[in-house]
Amino acid sequence: MLSKEERRCIISLLQREVVPAIGCTEPVAVALCAARAAELLGSLPERVEVELSMNVLKNAMGVGIPGTGGMIGLPIAIALGMIVGKSSYKLEVLREVTPEAVERGKRYIDEGRISIRLKEDAPDGLYIKVTAHAGDRVEKAVICGAHTRFVEEDCLQMRPDESANAAPHSEEDDVTLSLRRIYDFVIEVPLEEIAFIEESGNMNMAAAESAFKARYGHRVGNMLKDAKMQHMVGDGTLTHVMAYTCSACDARMSGAAIPVMSNSGSGNQGIAATVPVAVYARDHQVAHDTYVRALALSNLVAIYIKQSLGRLSALCGCIVASTGASCGITYMMGGSYEQMCYAVKNMIANLTGMICDGAKPSCSLKLSSGVSTAMLSAMLAMQDCSVTYLEGIIDADVDRSIRNLTSIGREAMEETNRMVVDIMTAK
Repeated sequence: MLSKEERRCIISLLQREVVPAIGCTEPVAVALCAARAAELLGSLPERVEVELSMNVLKNAMGVGIPGTGGMIGLPIAIALGMIVGKSSYKLEVLREVTPEAVERGKRYIDEGRISIRLKEDAPDGLYIKVTAHAGDRVEKAVICGAHTRFVEEDCLQMRPDESANAAPHSEEDDVTLSLRRIYDFVIEVPLEEIAFIEESGNMNMAAAESAFKARYGHRVGNMLKDAKMQHMVGDGTLTHVMAYTCSACDARMSGAAIPVMSNSGSGNQGIAATVPVAVYARDHQVAHDTYVRALALSNLVAIYIKQSLGRLSALCGCIVASTGASCGITYMMGGSYEQMCYAVKNMIANLTGMICDGAKPSCSLKLSSGVSTAMLSAMLAMQDCSVTYLEGIIDADVDRSIRNLTSIGREAMEETNRMVVDIMTAK
């Protein structure tokens, strides 16, 4: 049984890592940093220099920016961050964008005031530095380690026990997770202590419903929900899970100004961790308390995997969040801890190696793969069917299997990551 203090630490972790966001979190984080630099300067900079780590650059190049009418990429995000952004809004920094601000941003870009470059020796996989100039005045803002974590330039040296790509260590509310500890927490915690997590399902389902009414991105969600297509894909829970998850992603990656609840700094991960759970609960009339616990379980599993993978990596985040969703669905099916372990192993065996080639509208296709696999893995788990330790990277121990996955994504795929960025920037 977990102590009251242990429960408090895990709840605090959930509250820090599951937060609202508008727009893709990498360009939004760059906009946030730009907003802070302009605030420090006290005026709109005459020019700005932006330095980014490889993973931030990769994830910010091809995604729509909220409120811009479909504009893509970093320059407009940077300009709007400085023109109307407020750093106090954090990942909702662009929520006050107006058509007038977009026009001002376009002029700022056309005047050649923004310089963007890759920082090869960035101290973390998530690194943003904005240097703002006005006459002989210069102000700098630096984000490192997490999307809203401002640091001083002379404090960038990571702790000895932190890897270059690891999520930032916090001494306050420090908590070490394992799959068993997450499961014990979820079944033991008083419901009222995690009631707040229900908002993640409400917000992300609302985003999906809103997106169905428009034509965003590749319209994967709309296609799956189309009655003309259902004679091929069916009209069951699997299709519903895919349609709603992809719909929210379609909107978000296209720059719709629709808030979503993120997980570990990623809106898509937040969508993938919550929407499949919410859809399954609705379709199968799952008891309210079971649903809330399943949401907490799914989000915590995603957070746990990201702790060793890092905020940004060469591995697509859909496998991380979809693994959480598979655990949540298994729990709602009445699964045991052992069956939840089976679901995790089935997920890792299936999706390991899926590359991240940046945030973009086609992320909805990858999410369709992730959440459909989540359903399949849960269904297999409930039949006591699991990939064994004799197969591939799966270990008898589920936590070691997770570490095998994250080691590949964090270390072995680093050269792949460099090639992906080279290909993207050469086009």
